[in-house]
Amino acid sequence: MSISGLPALPAVPAAGRPDVAVRLRDALLAASFTADGLLELLGAPAYAALARSETVPALRATRGDTALEVLVRLFLLQQPVPLARAEAVLPVEACLESGWLVAAGGNEVAATVDVRPYGGPDGEDWFIVSDLGCAVGGAGGIGSREEGVVLGVGGASTTLAGITVRRPVSSALDLGTGSGIQALHAALHATRVTATDLNPRALHVTALTLALSGAPAADLREGSLYEPLRDDETYDLIVSNPPFVISPGARLTYRDGGMGGDDLCRSLVQGAGERLNEGGFAQFLANWQHVEGEDWQDRLRSWVPRGCDAWIVQREVQDVTQYAELWLRDAGDHRGEQAEYQARYDAWLDEFEARKVRAVGFGWITLRRTGAAVPSVTVEEWPHPVEQPLGETVRAHFGRLDYLRAHDDAALLEGHFKLVAEVVQEQVGLPGAEDPEHVVLRQNRGMRRATRVDTVGAGFAGVCDGTLSAGRILDAIAQLVGEDPVLLRDRTPAQIRLLVEQGFIEPA
Repeated sequence: MSISGLPALPAVPAAGRPDVAVRLRDALLAASFTADGLLELLGAPAYAALARSETVPALRATRGDTALEVLVRLFLLQQPVPLARAEAVLPVEACLESGWLVAAGGNEVAATVDVRPYGGPDGEDWFIVSDLGCAVGGAGGIGSREEGVVLGVGGASTTLAGITVRRPVSSALDLGTGSGIQALHAALHATRVTATDLNPRALHVTALTLALSGAPAADLREGSLYEPLRDDETYDLIVSNPPFVISPGARLTYRDGGMGGDDLCRSLVQGAGERLNEGGFAQFLANWQHVEGEDWQDRLRSWVPRGCDAWIVQREVQDVTQYAELWLRDAGDHRGEQAEYQARYDAWLDEFEARKVRAVGFGWITLRRTGAAVPSVTVEEWPHPVEQPLGETVRAHFGRLDYLRAHDDAALLEGHFKLVAEVVQEQVGLPGAEDPEHVVLRQNRGMRRATRVDTVGAGFAGVCDGTLSAGRILDAIAQLVGEDPVLLRDRTPAQIRLLVEQGFIEPA
């Protein structure tokens, strides 16, 4: 038993045996133990069920005796397998010696960690290492486990990986690395990767993830937030999927911030400014409180450090009861004693009541270090579906900010623009009416935004092909609709700015 009284976590494999990791990786690839191979073996329904922490369909699909089925049962479904079958697929002796496998029962072996195939953005075959029971469906209700548990791939980690700006950089920092997913992605385009975590076990697991995935080793440092960094260290990219859950106390290290309310997320964001190089990006997932009598957007604006542009997108809002129930289920508390469950539920609601919190928001925070005299801070709510990956969309957003800052209305009217690909127009009105009640432009890529425009705005966007200046287009529209061209030029730049800012048109 551990000191806390919970079952102690098993020992993880030795991180100092890269030779074994290489041999194990070769064996996994030889058996097609990859993301594509897994999908082909299990089929889409069973594969999707794993994301919901449901393993029965996958167990049924792996009742055969092929090498791939043996590996799926062993490393993904936590099932012991016959020693003879394992020896036909893996370097068993080396795996036992280095701790990837242990003897189980009679003539069987079992894995000490979960290993999940994970496809990189350019088809790389990666493997995410995590504690037993954590390879599928995130935490999956592991409340009975030691609080130092290290999770595998989850929706939050893949979301952050998808929104991160990918460009060649000298240095990247993954704060709260967990099982190393963000560090693994960063290794593709960063010369130097630093990964930190308060949990030393997570750093050990990250080393295993990188080694088993064939990625360069990272500079691994133990500590909270920016504490492990030297005073003079700055980065071109900072990413973090932090333990952002707003909870009473810090019972589960992998998810609970351990600070009051949303202070951990605030500290993370505010501390990023002085750690970013000029033009560098910091990208976080976060929770934030909706406090009675306070505008949640103003709350988030106050987090943005000086000298940084910011784009903050609220993706979801839950009232405090929904939020408490979500994370009580995450920890498996709903399966315990009813009285204990109710006491914990009460503790969450007491915490929120004391802070006058009515709801909790979830979303993305992106900062960019800028030399602009007046940084731009955009805080918005967008709960609608988007197209991942969004990294290039995020980068383009800040590029458009730079363009708009550098062009006043006169310069905007001299500019040439083109309609972005896959923008469509929708007209809404009564059947048979001569004119629509309103016109909507809708994107089919990236953020998939929709914005309402008037007939001039719609006509302007439709004509933008880079040939004519904005002013010349407006003059033609004015002649067509019988409006004074000077007045039209005066009132339209604001609408052009909106179309550029939201990515419907772009400089030609």
